[in-house]
Formats: sequence, structure tokens, C-alpha cells
Amino acid sequence: MASSPAEVSEYLRDTHDRIFENNRAWAAEMLHRDPSFFERLSAGQSPDYLWIGCSDSRIPAEAITGLEPGEAFIHRNIANLVCNTDLNIMSVINYAVRHLGVKHIIVCGHYGCGGVKAAMTPKDMGLLNPWLRNIRDVYRLHERELDAIADEEARYNRLVELNVEEQCRNIVKTAALQQSYAKNQYPVVHGWVFDFHDGLLKDLKIDFKDMLRNVQKLYNLTD
Repeated sequence: MASSPAEVSEYLRDTHDRIFENNRAWAAEMLHRDPSFFERLSAGQSPDYLWIGCSDSRIPAEAITGLEPGEAFIHRNIANLVCNTDLNIMSVINYAVRHLGVKHIIVCGHYGCGGVKAAMTPKDMGLLNPWLRNIRDVYRLHERELDAIADEEARYNRLVELNVEEQCRNIVKTAALQQSYAKNQYPVVHGWVFDFHDGLLKDLKIDFKDMLRNVQKLYNLTD
């Protein structure tokens, strides 16, 4: 990146303008492929998927899945957490399930997650402390398994998987999910992990029905 004030200003202008150039090219391509594309897009949304992913800039949900605009309702935050005190994610889940009628909810983490690594760093992270504590709690729940993994990278990667699984469980605890599934048999919750090394998604093959059954022993909100 340039270093002088003039060079920085030019760089910022160029990177800003590039977005609009890309947007015009994309809009033209969509119209070329389907003249009625934007007419249908403006009519409303009925996505089958709710995607809850990490804020990491390297994982654009639509690009890695091949989904088109209108097919996925997207929410992203640091380390793809689903916290019951976070009104943002709770509102997203409620709207996606009760109003959009999504059929699948996907929690997608990624190996090498900076949020997960930060949570395991013995350092005061300021405002991030209460957020990262949720990941530390996941470690505490699986401490014996994780401590038995000698390789640090492998341990972090396993924590990434366990964190995804725990966030899936947090979704299953919600009234919106439980009541919709009791009535409609959807949505189903899935846990995936993205791997930067090959660009592939790994399905953790979470047993949703078994998870729901176990969760409802203590968190049954369908009655």
C-alpha cells in the first residue's frame, strides 16, 4: 500500500471506485443472463437457508456455496456465535424461522479461526472479553478431550468444530426453532466447517433429531 498522503488518498479512491465498477458489471451480467432478474428480486424473499457464519472476510457464503441472491438469509459475527443474550442473532433466527420459513439453518465455522485462537490466548482483550468467553466455555465443556490433543493446531481445529456444534445446540434451544419443527418438521440445523487449504466445506454430520431430543429434556419450549 502507498505511504504518502497523496498516494493513500488515490489508493482509497481507487478501491472505493472499484466496488461501483464491479457492481455495474454484476448488474449488467445479471440482466444479460435473465432480463427479469431484478424484477423478481424486488418482489420479496423466500430463502430456504439461514447461514450463520464468521465475519472473516475470506468466507463469502454465496461464493463458496454457489447460492444466488435470495436463496440464503445471512448473519455473520466473530467466531459464528449464537448467544442467547445477543438480540441481533436472536432476532435473525426468529425472523428467519417464523417469517421467512427457512428450511435449513447452517452454522459455518472455519479452521484457523482468529476468534477461537484469541479466546485461547491468556490476554485481556477488552471489549471482546465477554464475547470470547463463550468460546472458552466451549473449551471448558470439552476440556478433557481438547487437552489430550498434543498438537496445538489440531487442538484449535477441534475446538472450531466443537464450537460450531455448541452454537447449533444454542439454536435448538430457541422457541422459534422448536415450535416450527414441531409444527412443520423444519428447519433442520446443520454444522459445517470451511477449510482454507482446499476451499471445501466439511459437514460435521450433527444428528439434529438426537440433539433436539436431548435439548428438550431441559429446554422444551413447545408446550
